[in-house]
Amino acid sequence: MTSLYVDRRGVTLKADGEALVFYENDERVGTVPLAPLSRVFLRGDVTLSSALLGKLGERGIGVVVLSGRKAVPTMLLGRPHNDAARRVAQYRLAQDADYCLRFSRAIVEAKLRAQSAFLAARRESEPQSRYLLTVALRRLAGHIAAVDEQASLASLRGLEGAGAAAYFEGFADLFADRLHFSGRNRRPPRDPVNALLSLGYTLLHAEAVLALYGAGLDPFIGFFHSLDFARESLACDVVEPLRVEVDQHALMLFRTEKLRPEDFSMTSAGCLLGKAGRACFYAEWEPLAARLRKLLAESVGDVAAALGTDGVTPEGGEGAPAGTPG
Repeated sequence: MTSLYVDRRGVTLKADGEALVFYENDERVGTVPLAPLSRVFLRGDVTLSSALLGKLGERGIGVVVLSGRKAVPTMLLGRPHNDAARRVAQYRLAQDADYCLRFSRAIVEAKLRAQSAFLAARRESEPQSRYLLTVALRRLAGHIAAVDEQASLASLRGLEGAGAAAYFEGFADLFADRLHFSGRNRRPPRDPVNALLSLGYTLLHAEAVLALYGAGLDPFIGFFHSLDFARESLACDVVEPLRVEVDQHALMLFRTEKLRPEDFSMTSAGCLLGKAGRACFYAEWEPLAARLRKLLAESVGDVAAALGTDGVTPEGGEGAPAGTPG
């Protein structure tokens, strides 16, 4: 299954049998079969017919609209999973403090271990960054060892934040000075690396929302991320261990110079990737997206199974995800 990225103004999309058809100025300019599609991402002034939206919904093809210069996502979802018992179990367990803590420990440990594995692999091939990477890895090791000692979600979130700080100190040293990347910043991103991370994290989050919705789970009710207005907290939970996949992808794009600083511009809305850069990014993103969907399917499947059965955490507690999420 593949994704379709439409980033072109003045395009109209319509359904024609089992195909999606592109029109510009009332002239038919292209056709894409619906069968292999799993996602459609739209950016810019794109018009869709209601018949096409119906066909996409029938086939469970998610539509993600990236609005404005900041690419704020809006999702149009297909039919959800029919088992409402999963959502009832999810709501019940979201009120269970012990379950939330066990779930969250697994999430945080998986994230810290993924970050540590990535930095350890880079240390072997980055002699100029070896010292900072070694320091970051030592700090991450200490945080991983302390996960099971955290007795509350608040202290666990503090530990996760400290781990993120250690990770990004090492990660930042892998980028060229001309990218002006010194650590994570957002709303708005202030450099090309953060602009790319924000876009990648946005797409990853959208995939998580669609996966959760399709599995009959409520993306808004999380266990590690608390309830917050308009935030899909469970999607935030399941993507945490997978963020490092986006980080690796961003590093590759800059190291291979498929994206360069000149592909970005500084505006009042922050550092933004231009249209030519976005075309390159989407082409390179799709192979990673296929891997992310597989990983998300496994993680979401673990969550759904744990809600329906007495799952077991890696630490032996009952009622938490069966296996480490992600």
